[in-house]
Amino acid sequence: MNQDNEGLLRRLRKPVPPAVTGKVDAVLDTDTYNEIDDQFALSLMVKSPQKINIKGIYAAPFHNSRSSGPADGMEKSYAEILKLLDLMNRDDLKSLVKKGSQSYLPCETASVDSPAACDLAELAMSYTPDKPLYVVSIGAITNIASALLLNPEIRDRIVIVWLGGHAVHWPDTNEFNMKQDVAAARVVFGCGAAVVQLPCMGVVSSFRISGPELERWLKGKNKLCDYLVNYTTQSAIKDGGLQNWTRVVWDVTAVSWLLDGDYTRDYLMPAPIPQYDNHYGFDPNRHFIRYVYHIERDELFKTLFETLGEQS
Repeated sequence: MNQDNEGLLRRLRKPVPPAVTGKVDAVLDTDTYNEIDDQFALSLMVKSPQKINIKGIYAAPFHNSRSSGPADGMEKSYAEILKLLDLMNRDDLKSLVKKGSQSYLPCETASVDSPAACDLAELAMSYTPDKPLYVVSIGAITNIASALLLNPEIRDRIVIVWLGGHAVHWPDTNEFNMKQDVAAARVVFGCGAAVVQLPCMGVVSSFRISGPELERWLKGKNKLCDYLVNYTTQSAIKDGGLQNWTRVVWDVTAVSWLLDGDYTRDYLMPAPIPQYDNHYGFDPNRHFIRYVYHIERDELFKTLFETLGEQS
């Protein structure tokens, strides 16, 4: 095994518990206005200061019925990030919030300039292969790919934890975060950086929350919890949820990988190759990534409820 591979495998290990080594430094890249799970994930990260030292929060682009295009989705996500920080009384973090890409990558060799991409390209240079910056991405991975294209040297100084794509056994990769910017996914999976993938369907799709759980564990705890309960309930009803509805809060699982609980099961595998036809390609000679195949749902929800329910 060559030195580069040894370093990659070291970075792919789960962070040592903060009680032993202190906090881990991390940034969050999020399409916060797209779906309610981003709000839960951002809130969990902000309310875990004893474990995570936040160095940046980046607004990611998205385009669906909640936006008129990638740029509008990014702007709405930027505003939603600031709104959540207000609810958590964390004005001190607002200077770390950066606007991201207004479009997706035009190709696999051209970045999309943005304050977020430029910030990551510069910030990561203050880290080392032995003490990397953790980059949690829970949207289209455009900002991260752009930073890698702007400054390829950061590849060995970061660990990318991305919720995107479907499980390798799933019949397609037609997943929102991946299909929006396949070029960006190919850059990230192909550059040799340490990547932890949390696939959606077939893995984190089990991480859903119900109305009664929200009412029992979060309602009335604080302003943030009441906002999350009301927003989640309204969204479920608006989208035609049944009386016994559940709502996805998948993105929480990506943040959980940085915490010191045993919330995920994973293994090493050669990096899959996202294809433009919504499928994976495979090459056994590719560098390794860490692939999450199971979420300990109940344990993670216990931590989520306890953390979000704390008084600000």
